[in-house]
Amino acid sequence: MSQGPRSGLAAVSSALLAMSRHLEVRDVLKTIVASARQLLDAQYAALGVPDDHGGFAQFVVDGVSDEQWKAIGPLPRQHGILAAMLQEAEVERLADVRKDPRFEGWPSAHPDMSDFLGLPIRDGDEVIGALFLANKNCPKPEGSCGFTEEDEELLSILAQHAAIALTNARLYERSRELTIAEERSRLAHELHDAVSQKLFSLRLTAQAATALVDRDPARAKGELHQVAALAAEAADELRAAVVELRPAALDEDGLVATLRTQIQVLDRAHSARVTFAGRGVKALPSAQEEAVLRVAQEALHNALRHSGAEHVDVTLDRRAGGAVLRVTDDGGGFDPKAIRTAGRHLGLVSMRDRASGVGGTLTVESAPGKGTVIEMEVPGG
Repeated sequence: MSQGPRSGLAAVSSALLAMSRHLEVRDVLKTIVASARQLLDAQYAALGVPDDHGGFAQFVVDGVSDEQWKAIGPLPRQHGILAAMLQEAEVERLADVRKDPRFEGWPSAHPDMSDFLGLPIRDGDEVIGALFLANKNCPKPEGSCGFTEEDEELLSILAQHAAIALTNARLYERSRELTIAEERSRLAHELHDAVSQKLFSLRLTAQAATALVDRDPARAKGELHQVAALAAEAADELRAAVVELRPAALDEDGLVATLRTQIQVLDRAHSARVTFAGRGVKALPSAQEEAVLRVAQEALHNALRHSGAEHVDVTLDRRAGGAVLRVTDDGGGFDPKAIRTAGRHLGLVSMRDRASGVGGTLTVESAPGKGTVIEMEVPGG
């Protein structure tokens, strides 16, 4: 390697810090691959996480353009050199991977590779991935491997830390999945209790109106007004529950587009004017995007259901590599100090928990008759 001991140590330290910074599995995989390729000065790097069916649950590459990756086609299977690394848990350092008897070829659009360094990523006795690099960027005699024993040792250190980072990310995602499942279960019960009660009352009131329509039209009219009110309340309960669920659009469209769509729906569904502006915000880690969306939903729910606001304005701006969300309403406002015991009812505790859970902060500015501003800031990655 061309790096001196001090610069090499700094590069390793930077790579390890980068891996520990992310919580999402996909982000961790991308960071591992990019760090390995940069650290060992290779043209290509890849990491595959095996599934239980002879393929890969996830496969991340670095050094290959999006167009090249699309042209290559389906993910590789667990065969050839990849299978050897996964099944035998052995390091593979080859002068020319194409001449190895286990080599089984690759798709026509696949970049040409020669010298190769690969090793398994292990969590105890379990092989949880295969990390490999190809085409060392250095002059080398034909038929020799550009990757050295020092590269192999360095990649082994990286792989050990990658195993820790990947295991932690998996535990985090499983924990979040359990939390989401519990949240959905809670919402389902609340939805069932609240809406069922409203619909039961709605049915009884409609029956009463039917019985009165001929002999007491005035009372029947009053009962019908009650039917309309109960129906509106049931619709509000449904709307509130549905908005709480994480939409698939967040994964597909990103935070800005998802917020814009939801706010357009709320603007049509409520008498209050609801507006949105997103300025310069780049993609955030998935956990942060979900937290921002949840806080926006809670703040909007409060403003539209409790404040009596005529106008609710939502903005999402870039700030120091992260983002800041502001939800402003011109409603009745409240004294934040006077409702500490009611904070959970208003969702303030939930919003603060969501913000702090992703390293962010939440501030609330309000006063009786002065409206409310809720601001959430999340740091950059």
